[in-house]
Amino acid sequence: MKTLLAALFLTSALAHAQQSIEIALAPGLRPAQPGGRVLVVLAAADSKNPLRAIGDTGMDAAPLFGTDAPDWKAGAPSDITARIDARSAAFPLSSFAQVQPGEYNVQALLRCHPDLLVDDAPGNLYSAPQRVRIDPSQPGTLRLELSKSFDGPELPADTAEVRFVRLRSEKLSRFHGREMFLRAAVLLPAGFDEQPERRYPLMVEIGGYGQRCASLARMYAKGSRMLSNWNAESMPRFLLVMPDGAGPLGDPYQVDSENHGPYGAALTEELIPHIESRFRGLGEARARFTTGHSTGGWVSLALQVHYPEFFNGCWSFAPDGVDFRHFQLIDVYKDKNAYVNRHGFERASKRTIDGDIEFSVRHECQLENVLGMGDSWTHSGGQWGAWNATYGPRGKDGAPSSLWDPRTGELEDGLRHAWKRHDLRLKLEENWKTLAPKLSGKLHVFVGDADDYFLNNAVVRLENFLKRAEPAHGGEIRFGWRAGHGYHPLSVEEVLKAALARMESASR
Repeated sequence: MKTLLAALFLTSALAHAQQSIEIALAPGLRPAQPGGRVLVVLAAADSKNPLRAIGDTGMDAAPLFGTDAPDWKAGAPSDITARIDARSAAFPLSSFAQVQPGEYNVQALLRCHPDLLVDDAPGNLYSAPQRVRIDPSQPGTLRLELSKSFDGPELPADTAEVRFVRLRSEKLSRFHGREMFLRAAVLLPAGFDEQPERRYPLMVEIGGYGQRCASLARMYAKGSRMLSNWNAESMPRFLLVMPDGAGPLGDPYQVDSENHGPYGAALTEELIPHIESRFRGLGEARARFTTGHSTGGWVSLALQVHYPEFFNGCWSFAPDGVDFRHFQLIDVYKDKNAYVNRHGFERASKRTIDGDIEFSVRHECQLENVLGMGDSWTHSGGQWGAWNATYGPRGKDGAPSSLWDPRTGELEDGLRHAWKRHDLRLKLEENWKTLAPKLSGKLHVFVGDADDYFLNNAVVRLENFLKRAEPAHGGEIRFGWRAGHGYHPLSVEEVLKAALARMESASR
């Protein structure tokens, strides 16, 4: 019935909606790479930078529309255009036909960088903001011209405190069939240049979803409180490494996967050895550690679990789902639908600390369907799309296989168990006999018991196993009472001191 009603609504919308938006290339301009996704955002009339509204969630988000880029290859006819109309993927509205008549500041973006699925990747094209009146019921075509390009460097310049690394990865280049590079930022310890003979342990800190390594320089900018704390006498002297959180399919999650490629092997066999050599790391397993929050919480734990002898301890905060029976509120192995729960209600994705629902899984995936090639969340570069690319198999067409239908949310039965490889609780439970001695005392997980994204449920499942595991894991799992997704009970200094204690203990 819902499908029929949706079809009837679209037919009606197409019959009545007359206005459309045409997106063209400026004369003489061609994308550096063929293909890509065209996005058009309708921001408030007084908005200064409409592009910044792309990715906003909530029913009050600026209307966003998407369509695949036409064949804008070099030499293609200049009259080839992209078009936004009632047929285009839309968010948070169901269709362009639902846009409220009025004044908007409108801007278009072409995301076409092959390796960085982010809005401001070098070579992506965009139009100048244009204030126009939009009324879908009126005839006519609005024209936007892609005339500008993001031309900044992939990485900012080094600072006295933060150095940037761009390293060609043989492993990723072989997988993707083109030159691929690893990017990272390295925060140097106080006194690094004054003590040229001293060598340092290494802490790998993974940022939140999609966090670019360039943010490390802003966080630890000269005069900032974070830099002042970092240089304090009481702070243990470490190299702090932040890998970049952008890749061809969104955040690559720094682990080996069928779709992103061998990021875990590239990190442990190429990037970290390179950084340790260049910046005087100790280069020993006893002196390597991981930490992170949210996406970084999962990645830091996954790296420790997948490479139990390469790292000597993990401090994971608010990790993404560590047990796929609680992939947020989805049971990957049993549920029939990602958008609707077994009781027939829309499945929540985010809540407030008091339990009010902020938005649903369907709502988030509707946004990602607009962002993604082919109107599919699996190519969005967003959170759900990156999870699907990380955990799931690769299809025969070389693209990530979709765990559920982008429109209906119906799960594909044949793909459920392909995710087991990255179910961290399952990997620990099935391999505990061999993993236990390698992970003793290394696992430290912290999560709020009212996490915004229901991530605490999966950590409960992890704790249930570790409580009965023999031998005991010797680490820590801590729940913050009435704490949300921001729960982070340890400071940087406390984490580094705990890591230093483990290193010194291993040295005895």
